[in-house]
Amino acid sequence: MPEERPNVAYFSMEIALEADIPTYSGGLGVLAGDTLRSCADLGLQVCGITLLHRKGYFRQRIERGGLQIELPDAWQPADHLEPLEPRVEVAIGGAPVRVRAWRYRIVGVRGQAVDVLLLDTDLEENAAPQRALTDHLYGGDTAYRLAQEIVLGVAGVRMLRALGQDGITRFHLNEGHAALAIPELVDEEFTRAGKSDAAGAIERVRDRCAFTTHTPVPAGHDRFPARAAKAALEPRLWQRLRDLGVGSELNLTALALDGARFVNGVAMRHGEVSRGMFPGYPIRSITNGVHTVTWASPPFAKLFDRHLPDWRSDPFALRYAISIDPGEIAAAHAEAKGGLLETVQRLAGERLDPEALTLGFARRSTAYKRPMLALRDVDRLEHIAATIGPLQLVFAGKAHPRDEEGHKLIREIHRVASRCSKQVRVVFLPGYDMRLGGELVAGCDVWLNTPIPPLEASGTSGMKAALNGVPSLSILDGWWVEGCVEGVTGWAIGEDGDGGDLDDAERDRLHAARLYAKLEDSVAPTYYRVPGWFHSIMQHAIALNASYFHSHRMVLQYLFDAYRQHPEEFANAAPTVARVGPRS
Repeated sequence: MPEERPNVAYFSMEIALEADIPTYSGGLGVLAGDTLRSCADLGLQVCGITLLHRKGYFRQRIERGGLQIELPDAWQPADHLEPLEPRVEVAIGGAPVRVRAWRYRIVGVRGQAVDVLLLDTDLEENAAPQRALTDHLYGGDTAYRLAQEIVLGVAGVRMLRALGQDGITRFHLNEGHAALAIPELVDEEFTRAGKSDAAGAIERVRDRCAFTTHTPVPAGHDRFPARAAKAALEPRLWQRLRDLGVGSELNLTALALDGARFVNGVAMRHGEVSRGMFPGYPIRSITNGVHTVTWASPPFAKLFDRHLPDWRSDPFALRYAISIDPGEIAAAHAEAKGGLLETVQRLAGERLDPEALTLGFARRSTAYKRPMLALRDVDRLEHIAATIGPLQLVFAGKAHPRDEEGHKLIREIHRVASRCSKQVRVVFLPGYDMRLGGELVAGCDVWLNTPIPPLEASGTSGMKAALNGVPSLSILDGWWVEGCVEGVTGWAIGEDGDGGDLDDAERDRLHAARLYAKLEDSVAPTYYRVPGWFHSIMQHAIALNASYFHSHRMVLQYLFDAYRQHPEEFANAAPTVARVGPRS
């Protein structure tokens, strides 16, 4: 292995830095923040690049009947960030746009730091439309989205250069949003080496780029008509895209796949799905992980400090949780659960029972996550509660402002909640963010996950739950294919591949039946009748799952598989389909 340390630029449209800095919407941003926190802990030379998002994603308010209201989530960058002096310029739609950066410093457990650059166009020298380009995360129309992606990818590279970051050995593109860094890097190579060697310039850039794809949902891949892309981009960058094979459409995922030597999905199953979506590309798998120090609740952090003193710098040490008395784990969980129930009372005005089996579900509210699957047959839930013990279900999650189905799902949860008995309590908590998410994953008794397979790329909330001794009850998709040891770390809803040959309605009916059966036959009886066994499952969730599904392990895999390899070591990862000339 070469001894030189990699110097990595990590591009992501959203990065979750703190709950009070609303530069994230959900899993992608939280994953990016966890990645950079582990890079700081491990002492790696990494710099994060994202947008400032002055008005955030949105602040969620829930009105009567479950009506979601979206409010601006404005914040003051100067309260959290350091402004940097350099300015760079990029032309968007023929108009010059000046860009500055603010710096946020992530300090690791050993005092080493990683800088995150947040790009900002709100400058006096820009016209009003240009000043607003970095205001809203995932806001505006397609033209606004493309303009933001030009700022992230193109201005992001230029800002690194303006700050003297010329020794970068790897450019890591976290999702296709950052793919326009590739034509900017190719243009740099043209300027450096001369324009007669187009193929060589592209190959040299490809050797330095890694790309992580996160979504098996087609709508998650940004595509723009060539006419719109040509009008938005500087002419020389449009020509570089033509050199890269872009034809009648700019597909940022396809651009990233063609422009990166190393490509990975974010779980074993997601890698398989991605290879099916993008045939001809040897897409590898690096399963996501979570930052243990960030997501361990205070009661569990104290427990780990007492028994596993190295866990903050070495999360692999969590495997030794197998030696912790399950009674102590149960006591730490009871404290975390008490904190969640206080939050439920404050946000929803509901006083829940600390002794009742409490299931947590917090996701982006969208159809494929299926938040209503567990509430499909309330009579069945009432029967389980009457015969075994009361049930409490705590939900949270934001619907994208333009996702009407997601809005409807929140209203449906409220409708069901209003007609349940005292034996089955259903609560929806507004304002889902990092802070509330941390309370939910630590304070519920079982973490529920019901996506339509294979649309869950990875899912990290169940990993955070496991870190806090909370087992999952989940569809076998994403990370749970790797993490589920039945009855040991949690429970699977059905078998792998269940319902794959059925239409949507029949598949959902089957999965709901499997969920209720597992809840009635295994989860609730264990919780109520064999608490010692349930505490042992909590212990194994930490020792087997939390000790592996953490972001230190993930970053070390990137380090050895994507960051430190020499170009020739990527030979087996080169695209098997040559992309030369315009692609339609």
